Amino acid sequence: MPTRELPYPVFDADNHLYEPEEALTRYLPKEYQGAIQYVQIRGRTKIAVRGQISEYIPNPTFEVVARPGAQEDYFRHGNPEGKSYREIVGKPIRSIPAFREPGPRLELMDEQGVQRTLMFPTLASLLEERMRDDPELTHVVVHALNQWMDEVWSFNYKDRIFPTPVITLPIVEKAVEELEWCLERGARAILIRPAPVHGFHGPRSFALEEFDPFWKLAQDSGVLVAFHSSDSGYERYAGEWEGKQREFLPFKPQPFRQIGQWRAIEDTVASMICHGCLSRFPDLKIATIETGSAWVRPLLEKLADAYKKMPQGFQHDPVEQMQRLIHVSPFIEDDMSALADLLGIDRVLFGSDYPHPEGKADPITYVDDLAALSDSAKAKIMGGNLSRLIPA
Repeated sequence: MPTRELPYPVFDADNHLYEPEEALTRYLPKEYQGAIQYVQIRGRTKIAVRGQISEYIPNPTFEVVARPGAQEDYFRHGNPEGKSYREIVGKPIRSIPAFREPGPRLELMDEQGVQRTLMFPTLASLLEERMRDDPELTHVVVHALNQWMDEVWSFNYKDRIFPTPVITLPIVEKAVEELEWCLERGARAILIRPAPVHGFHGPRSFALEEFDPFWKLAQDSGVLVAFHSSDSGYERYAGEWEGKQREFLPFKPQPFRQIGQWRAIEDTVASMICHGCLSRFPDLKIATIETGSAWVRPLLEKLADAYKKMPQGFQHDPVEQMQRLIHVSPFIEDDMSALADLLGIDRVLFGSDYPHPEGKADPITYVDDLAALSDSAKAKIMGGNLSRLIPA
């Protein structure tokens, strides 16, 4: 039984699965099989992308993982004692079937009191940045991952778990084909990295008119577009300030990187508005997941200032556009009431990040952070708003 019973359905916008090794390798065509490898380094298994060993995920097999919710106190109250990451997360645990398979996960959701959830991959967040100079390879590897997800989880498991296939956009025609493939298999939500797209001629925004065929299909199909926290490549910019380039390591935070941590999602949403994508496709369903809400107020203020000074640069009021189309899943430490005031209560989504250590050990207790809101507002945030975007 869940730790409490809520008088309304709970729809979690942010759950994760842990991929086994075959998730990225089973469906790779023979000519690309060397692109993703698992190698042994001093007795530990590491992932190598195109022969380059990555430390982005310390244990890419996920046989042993951090305890769900291990960092909740850290994110709520900070780290006044200056503890190390290892001290904060504590002793790891063995992965359980519910982290790997949809059947056991559904049983766990019943125990947690969660009716429906989006289900994001975990290791997938490292792929695109490490293959950014090879658009063809990027599409091949992403499709191989999606094939595995469809086989093991499906994209709609019993109308309760909605795994999110990854859509990469370097080659527009291939992105359209991939989205069509996913929609044919029942995808209700897709995952897009909040970052510029690296094509054959360098990076550019996916909000430019070049990508309109993709966005038209996304709009016409009614699929939810989720921009989820990822390695967006912004470590390069921090590296220029610090005079050294290094791999983005999410579990080894640095103060300077922390300052601009959510610049990628702010730039993503700004581009969707300023480059006219949301004007050309005003019925898109968009949600930002695991990127918090600290960036929302600053971006609204910047958009308002830009609109005041150069209204001719916009087809519509950008503030109204953001408030109408962008749904945000805030962090547990964010001010929910303030976010609701900025965007409207209909744009706020509950997301637990389960079973990641940064999230909630008991997802349903998220409702405690909504104590200042009315019961009707709680019902919308805990599931009603996402149910509107992905109706039963």
